[in-house]
Amino acid sequence: MNAPSSPPPAVAFREALRFWLKLGFISFGGPTGQIAIMHQELVERRRWISEGRFLHALNYCMVLPGPEATQLATYIGWLMHRTWGGLVAGGLFVLPSVFILIALSWIYLAFGEVPLVAGLFYGIKPAVVAIVLSAAHRIGSRALKNAWLWGIAAAAFIAIFALDVPFPAIVVGAGLVGLAGSHFAPGVFTLSSHQNAKSSYGPALIDDDTPTPPHALFSWARLWTLLGVSLAIWALALVPLWAAAGWDGTLTQMGWFFTKAALLTFGGAYAVLPYVYQGAVEHYGWLTAAQMIDGLALGETTPGPLIMVVAFVGFVGAWTKAVFGPDALTLAGIAGACVATFFTFLPSYVFIFLGAPFIETTHGNLRFTAPLTGITAAVVGVILNLALFFAYHVLWPRGFGGGFDGVAALIGAAALLALFRYKAGVIPVIAACAAVGFALRLIA
Repeated sequence: MNAPSSPPPAVAFREALRFWLKLGFISFGGPTGQIAIMHQELVERRRWISEGRFLHALNYCMVLPGPEATQLATYIGWLMHRTWGGLVAGGLFVLPSVFILIALSWIYLAFGEVPLVAGLFYGIKPAVVAIVLSAAHRIGSRALKNAWLWGIAAAAFIAIFALDVPFPAIVVGAGLVGLAGSHFAPGVFTLSSHQNAKSSYGPALIDDDTPTPPHALFSWARLWTLLGVSLAIWALALVPLWAAAGWDGTLTQMGWFFTKAALLTFGGAYAVLPYVYQGAVEHYGWLTAAQMIDGLALGETTPGPLIMVVAFVGFVGAWTKAVFGPDALTLAGIAGACVATFFTFLPSYVFIFLGAPFIETTHGNLRFTAPLTGITAAVVGVILNLALFFAYHVLWPRGFGGGFDGVAALIGAAALLALFRYKAGVIPVIAACAAVGFALRLIA
């Protein structure tokens, strides 16, 4: 079949809105699957944007901290329909999963102690261990291209596992190593770029040679204005929480903590989970280690970015701390989920609206790839540590002295085999393991 010879007609804002809403409900499969869905829909089928422009935007989003798939949707929405287009594209990519996770979090806390529900999570937890191991393998196979990068990954693992170095320090250190490497060993830290070969899909609405639209041109005045507005929005959200409950209030601390987390999510959600664990579980005590594993399982089974697990953390934390009193736990949970989500995703919008005009105007090579390469290598070691942490709590739920859970080990091994050997999807694996746990609880 021959490719079309002319670009598609202009896309109305209403038509784009319908697409972004649909994407919010079908965006399963983590960032890789979500980006693949957007490529298939926007580049191949609808031809709203060319492959070259799509990959150019993706390269920028991969350099940024934050969920790259969400930022890519925001970038393309902004490029097509200005600021409102970006807000709608990014917002609808996230909102369905927010509502779903709030509902699931409430069910989890209200009925989680019911034996049959507990059985579901008993089967899911070993699957989570297998999923995180699979993520470490997937990222490592792509990122660790030479012995130097393997060394960075090993150093990051030792730093967080044995020395308990905070995750932000590991990110900064790996970035500095990559920055130095860009000068002294550029070949080691060069990321393989995407091949921007001419596609066979036909001309796109935003094609490789389509001029940058006026609203996407870089301007220092616009940059400083947007930065000021962004900081004002952030302050207008945090200051009332501070005024209502003080700086040590749970919701205030959530706003500040998830702002910092949003600035450190290089490498995707799996990379920032250790930082969220260190803060939410060890420092603030918003939830337990077992609840953190359950939250990750829920995040894996819902559409949207995996970093949406922060909504679960916020819901459980505000419920646990009873921020509105013991008679308003549900309202507290909803408030916690909204606070965690807002402060996690606000920086993603800011990075796109501030930086994308520069990227669109220059259309040059990004110079941030060497630090990103170092950070990505370190992320592999951090994720491996996370997998071991989860495995310990699943296989020895009462500590090493409490006995080894052989049934959980068998479920986890089966999940690992399904993911590695048979390339099964995450959701079928979780569903199958949940069914096994449910059946075991019925038999018991």
